Amino acid sequence: MTDPQPTPAATLIVFRDRKGAPPELLIVKRASVMSFAAGALVFPGGRVDPGDHVLAAGAADPEDGAARVAAIRETLEESGIAIGFDPMPDPETVAALRQAMVDGMAFGEAIARGGWRLDLDMLVPWARWCPNFRETRAFDTRFYIARLPENAPEPSVDASENTHIFWADADTVLDRARSGAARVIFPTWRNLERLALFADFDAAAAYSANYPIRLIRPWVEQRESGPYLLIPDDLGYPVTEQPLSEVSRA
Repeated sequence: MTDPQPTPAATLIVFRDRKGAPPELLIVKRASVMSFAAGALVFPGGRVDPGDHVLAAGAADPEDGAARVAAIRETLEESGIAIGFDPMPDPETVAALRQAMVDGMAFGEAIARGGWRLDLDMLVPWARWCPNFRETRAFDTRFYIARLPENAPEPSVDASENTHIFWADADTVLDRARSGAARVIFPTWRNLERLALFADFDAAAAYSANYPIRLIRPWVEQRESGPYLLIPDDLGYPVTEQPLSEVSRA
């Protein structure tokens, strides 16, 4: 029997730059009832829907375009923050748009009614991961980074998929994970370590441009001290391995 094909998904890492301090990242805590990454701290994101492909029609890379749309849609749904809208709606309009989607309106219809277009170039490709440990669902997830728009509202939970939402710099989230105060799954942990390298969004975007977006499939390597989980060492990650016993998986 062959393994099922992984589900296409997208994640958006939103930067809020600070003068003289590391940038803050938008973090959500997944609800404990979720089937994937329950209770974990993650970046906003989710699976790519058919409607995302419709909105990405005409993109040079249709799969990448649909993933960018999904990242924008999921971030709006999960946090109430609009990224990549042209023109950018005011906070009251964003709240109304989010509520319309909660009430069942399709994202594409909401975009059309508001007269917006999506500027997919506001999202910068960051990585692509597909962990597959067989006992969990497999997601082929494209990661993007984006700058928080000016005059964006404060984020708020959706009270269904997430129970807490906040801004924090990468090192702060890592410290919480190391102390056991928070659960962080392997891909998020590795990306937080990479994000901790940068003083602002522009530095992260410039760094990312130096590395190809290649599918990362972590693998297990047996060593004398026990099994380790590894990723490639040529994609810009400062830490590329961890004892499997320490890894939190989705």
